[in-house]
Amino acid sequence: MLAYQHAYHAGNAADVHKHALLSVMLARLTDKPKPLWYCETHAGRGLYALDSAEARKTGEAAAGIERALAAGWFAPDHPYLHALQAVRAQAGPAAYPGSPLIAATLLRPDDRMVLAELHPAEHAALSDCLAHRAEVSRSDGAALALARTPPTPRRGVMLIDPSYELRGDYAAMPRLLADLHRKWNVGVLALWYPVLEGPEASHRAMTAALLAAGYPKLLHSEVRFAPARPGHRMVGSGLFVVNAPFGLAEEAARLEALFAAR
Repeated sequence: MLAYQHAYHAGNAADVHKHALLSVMLARLTDKPKPLWYCETHAGRGLYALDSAEARKTGEAAAGIERALAAGWFAPDHPYLHALQAVRAQAGPAAYPGSPLIAATLLRPDDRMVLAELHPAEHAALSDCLAHRAEVSRSDGAALALARTPPTPRRGVMLIDPSYELRGDYAAMPRLLADLHRKWNVGVLALWYPVLEGPEASHRAMTAALLAAGYPKLLHSEVRFAPARPGHRMVGSGLFVVNAPFGLAEEAARLEALFAAR
């Protein structure tokens, strides 16, 4: 459970899908002057280097953020591009922001951030990156999410982004989302998952349960892409968003068309 390290996968095609949608969510919510609460249950380290040994070993960013930038997927005023450029201005051209650093770049000083990361090395790196801006907790993300909801302020976003290393993660996510929505019915709850190939793909039952739950303003976005290497089972990226902000569906449709055309 503590083996996953996103440094090997930073900036991949799934990141482009997830982070572009997260950026638009935050941009829409920060259009209003009311403060926000932002939480991540599996935050990772915050800042990655695409020229690191880990990233070079897999080369996944080439088919992800590098390809998207070369193809001009994001307009100059797109919040995802804004966050990426702001981070690279500080950390260099090979820097890639994970979701907590994207959020920190787009949120306002009065907005609150709570980040959970259980992996000891990832937690230490996350603390170095964002302890000045957020509450960084080395704790189980699901337990933290349930303990901190409903938050103050009540407006906010929670990103749930487990590694799915354990098969039980898929069964646990519909229950977690239901419990969180029951406690915090106005919260924007975003759950990411990998799209896996094969008839026994573990995400299928999870997505069916979430679609049947009857959540308000539910957005479900899935994109497909080639596996990162032969034998790799992840062939796409999915995101469920409960209480999806206005305009997110249009961005999801735009991204889905771009992925389908590549």
